[in-house]
Amino acid sequence: MNNANDLTNGKVSAKLLGFFFPMLLTNLFQQIYSVADTAIVGKGLGDNALGAVGNLSSLSLMIIGFSMGMTGGFAVIIAQDYGSGDRKAVCKSIALSVRHSTVMALLLTVIGCLLLKPILHAIQTEEILIADGLTYGYIIMGGLTATVAFNLCSSILRSLGDSKTPFIAIIISSAVNIALDWFLIFIVHTGVEGAAFATIFAQALSAIICLMRILTNPELQFCKEDFASDRRLSLLLLKNGLPMAFMNSVTALGCMVVQRYVNDCGADFTSAYSVCSKYLNLFMLPSLTAGFAVSAFVGQNIGSGKPERVKQGVHVCVGIALVSYLLLGLVMTLLPKQLAGVMLNESDTIVLTSEYLRICGAGLILLNLLFVYRNVVQGMGHPLIPMLSGFAEMIFRIPVIIILLPNMGFKATAYAEIIAWVGALSLNAIAYIIYYNNYWKQHN
Repeated sequence: MNNANDLTNGKVSAKLLGFFFPMLLTNLFQQIYSVADTAIVGKGLGDNALGAVGNLSSLSLMIIGFSMGMTGGFAVIIAQDYGSGDRKAVCKSIALSVRHSTVMALLLTVIGCLLLKPILHAIQTEEILIADGLTYGYIIMGGLTATVAFNLCSSILRSLGDSKTPFIAIIISSAVNIALDWFLIFIVHTGVEGAAFATIFAQALSAIICLMRILTNPELQFCKEDFASDRRLSLLLLKNGLPMAFMNSVTALGCMVVQRYVNDCGADFTSAYSVCSKYLNLFMLPSLTAGFAVSAFVGQNIGSGKPERVKQGVHVCVGIALVSYLLLGLVMTLLPKQLAGVMLNESDTIVLTSEYLRICGAGLILLNLLFVYRNVVQGMGHPLIPMLSGFAEMIFRIPVIIILLPNMGFKATAYAEIIAWVGALSLNAIAYIIYYNNYWKQHN
């Protein structure tokens, strides 16, 4: 086993932090070019164009999030095989993951294109936003193969303990994406389609870089037989992938319902919600990354039969979540107007955005811990509870928004988020305690 990628030996904190920081920078660069994309669209094409693009965030999360959950579930099995030292099993798991992901990419492309227009109308999108929303959405959905390819390749590399290659890929693709955004919108004057094409091109480029690293890994020797059908392994991969995929999609569905009620309140609410989502995605990055890191770490150590390292790894990542809250939650709470002003022009929209950021900044610790415990349970090979927690988020989020939005205004969207986080966190934290105690008894 490559010592640099082996998470089953060595000091836990050093191994995890060395694995975590390249992943954090990877996710940070992804969000930077997402925020840059939003800022370029907002400043270059106006708040309505920004609202049209942001209005698709829930649908994108439902479709793209499905692929991320699926490939993340596949990566758990790959990590466990890698931790056990069985390289032949690793190659077989990777090969079948590629087969299943190819089929999934094609299906999601068709589904996404068919659902785009009906969903825009279902969530009460204003007519002024429809045309740009369709233009941007069809391009993004048409390029889903590139997105799925990057999700799969980066998940495979993380499961093997390699967090540096995705980081390099994202640095390159982020620079390309931002440059293309600027050129296509400000120089060529393409409109929102320029931002969409830039995003797809960047995703394809990052996928190619990660794929080349996998194919040149000396530990992996693929052969034709690896791609042959294996019913047992396919069922195992799908058993881990599908629950996580459905969890992401169900969570997105809840957000889509929120989006529908937000859209009812006008274009200002739609634009504000778009910017709030961008900032929340940015400020949750350290804990989201800690979740990805602990999933691979737990997967390898479960495969290696080392329960004490699992527990130590969880403690390290909970520490990351707490530090992240103290730093970033404070920024959201104290500087909401300044953050809103970076992307928005209208004062009314800035005020709405500021309310949301201040409230969610105070409750960010709940989301941070949710990412850690949800990914620990998944890494232990128990995807059902994380999936159920996605349903819990939807069940808590929707009634709150329906009840509070008419009386409380835009800030109700922030309270709906916090209540959803509480419900999902409770399920996953309790599940971790139960599963870990059972695992400890089996190995002691």
